[in-house]
Amino acid sequence: MRRRRSRSRSTKVVEMQMGPMIDMVFLLLVFFMVSAKPVVEESDIPMGLPGQVSQEEAVDIPDEARVIIQPDGQIVLNEQALDTPNGRNLPELRAFLVRFKKAADSAKADALVTLAPHDTVPHQRLVDVLNACAEAGITGVTLAGATDGE
Repeated sequence: MRRRRSRSRSTKVVEMQMGPMIDMVFLLLVFFMVSAKPVVEESDIPMGLPGQVSQEEAVDIPDEARVIIQPDGQIVLNEQALDTPNGRNLPELRAFLVRFKKAADSAKADALVTLAPHDTVPHQRLVDVLNACAEAGITGVTLAGATDGE
């Protein structure tokens, strides 16, 4: 005899249950949230460091230093006597001019020096001051008119 197969057995559909899978997703999410350590921000200490800050745009006002050479050879810069009247190296003037040039460069301005020698000043003293300007990198040097009483 022939056996009859039932169709109900061959058409059995396998289902996946979503409930346990969603439970596992939430368990993993809670596990990673609990096990993750929060990022501790470093405490910032505000401090200002000394230095030069260059400006973005040029300043219209030029920086100018006025150097007066007195009859005895004494150099007066902005009403302050520098160096000795007989010295040729002029270390104080050179140091000032180097700082002056750096300040003018950081302000994006021209460093201008006006020399006002007395009528009786030897030419060598004027050359010494010009050499100090050249070593500082200052190219904007002008000569004022002859001075009698300064």
